[in-house]
Amino acid sequence: YMVNKCPNRRSFLSTLSTFSLLPAIARAEEFIDLEWTDLLPAGQAAHSPEANNNIQHNQGSLLAQQPKSKGVRTDWNGQIVRLPGFIVPIEYSGDSVTAFILVPFLGACVHVPPPPANQLVFVTTPKPYKSAGLHAPVNVIGMFGTASQSTQLADISYALSADTIKPYGTL
Repeated sequence: YMVNKCPNRRSFLSTLSTFSLLPAIARAEEFIDLEWTDLLPAGQAAHSPEANNNIQHNQGSLLAQQPKSKGVRTDWNGQIVRLPGFIVPIEYSGDSVTAFILVPFLGACVHVPPPPANQLVFVTTPKPYKSAGLHAPVNVIGMFGTASQSTQLADISYALSADTIKPYGTL
């Protein structure tokens, strides 16, 4: 279920480099608390994990079953945000990850089809994060923005250059 290489990684990382203009210390001190519904355009309902019960799990890849995204929000481009979620590792060594998809509910992209692209965030961190596993929620703080990315698991509409990753409830 995990992928070590991302297509278009070089262009995606160059997009992320524009997010690293502020010193890391200043970026992690103040942040905007976001919820997953904050990433949806006005009037769009959030994708419910229960909706996956209606998807045929024996028909093709999970990526092929990803619902289409209906736009993104740019309100927080270039802002420092905190967003809770679950880690789906993309680049890792053992139990330490340096790139992952932050997903809004347990099992997204792994056991059930991914939510729409505007409900997924591609996270990179210069300091490997020792993950407690796919079932452990985290809070991620860092520079946020829109950045289209496609992996073998899902299409993704947002990116976050993480300064801080902590188990949920500790930040």
